[in-house]
Amino acid sequence: MSNIAVTHAPSGLVRATVLRTERVTPNMVRVTIGGDDLGRYEYQGFDQWFRLALPVDQSTSFEGMPQRFGIGGYLKYLTLPKTSRPAIRNYTVRAFRPASRELDIDFVSHGDEGIAGPWAAAVEPGAEVAFIDQGCGWAPVPSDWVLLVADESGLPAVAGILRDLPRDAVGHAIIELFDEADRQDVGAPSGVEVHWLVREAGTDPGSAALRALEALEFPAGSPYAFAVGEQALAAGARRHLVQGRGVPKQHVTFSGYWKRGVAAR
Repeated sequence: MSNIAVTHAPSGLVRATVLRTERVTPNMVRVTIGGDDLGRYEYQGFDQWFRLALPVDQSTSFEGMPQRFGIGGYLKYLTLPKTSRPAIRNYTVRAFRPASRELDIDFVSHGDEGIAGPWAAAVEPGAEVAFIDQGCGWAPVPSDWVLLVADESGLPAVAGILRDLPRDAVGHAIIELFDEADRQDVGAPSGVEVHWLVREAGTDPGSAALRALEALEFPAGSPYAFAVGEQALAAGARRHLVQGRGVPKQHVTFSGYWKRGVAAR
């Protein structure tokens, strides 16, 4: 579930090469990609995201990939041979350095489940990737303060927003993790209070963040809210804000990045 509008950027399919990797926290791996093709990429900041094409094995080929990933582009992708087509996953730009044409992507990586996390943990410099820019979900409306809610999968998006907010912004950011050691320096404005939470083992993802949201004393005025992460967290935050707090629907951006119990394809 999401109300984020997808933007099909003119840059189309951008090819890149893995330059290096770094485990920035125990469960987060940063992969830095680069290459001349990044000169076509138009960086907007905040939570800018993209469709990332990852090699599944040595037979993966990026030839024939679509330049867009709307309905037509997705259908074109499905016509590629299963034995060689890359896996597609959605990721957020953690940082971009245009002068050196380097782009950082943070991956939650804790174990061998899925495709992207294990790939990030094992990938070597020189590996090829490609991505299609899809714009920003962050689309603020006139408001008095900001409210950000996320789990660890939404940390890169929230960190980018906090970094790029006006320095006089005020509000709250609620960030839930499953490991205290995964906290990062997020560069929040001094007027935005960051609430770091760690959910208890065996509890549902997003449960700690939702409790904190329900208990939060709202500042005066109207907020613009951004809630991302596990689907129940994003939908639950939106429901609480709209139905429980009377926040207008158009003041809430939300997106379920993943769903508990559903393996990524």
